[in-house]
Amino acid sequence: MKNRKNLGCRIKDPKERGAWAELYFMALAAGQGLKISSPYGGFASYDVGVEDSGPILRVQVKCTMCRHPKGGYSVNIRGPRYRGYPAGSVDFFALYIVPTDDWYIVPYAVIGKRYATLHFTPAGKHEKHRKYREAWHLLLAAANRRGCPVLVSPSFGETGRGL
Repeated sequence: MKNRKNLGCRIKDPKERGAWAELYFMALAAGQGLKISSPYGGFASYDVGVEDSGPILRVQVKCTMCRHPKGGYSVNIRGPRYRGYPAGSVDFFALYIVPTDDWYIVPYAVIGKRYATLHFTPAGKHEKHRKYREAWHLLLAAANRRGCPVLVSPSFGETGRGL
């Protein structure tokens, strides 16, 4: 298979597409040399554990096909009961835009515990989340105990809505 773009678009059920995105993330993270684990039973606050020589990092994987009315895509970052993720429950968010095959690796500290809807324009000239696009180096640095440079973007407002 030469072009893997849009493979996830064929999966119509959102839960199945989410499970597929988790597996896709695991394959890509393993390709980066990271060790992968998955919490048994689906009861953890995160989807995938990744590690190298440092601590196990908890990654929450989200994917979207939701087009934003003004272009681009929207991703909801919400945990149980439509709330945000509590501090200490997740270390990174891996956000996947299915139609464009783009990953955004965002440290928890950037989003925090609030419920947020983020807007991504992968093909846009002024993509405000560009520093997190394919930012596997953030995950690798944190997994190797070299510290994770937290890149806080002014585009992530305090309200967390409509970003």
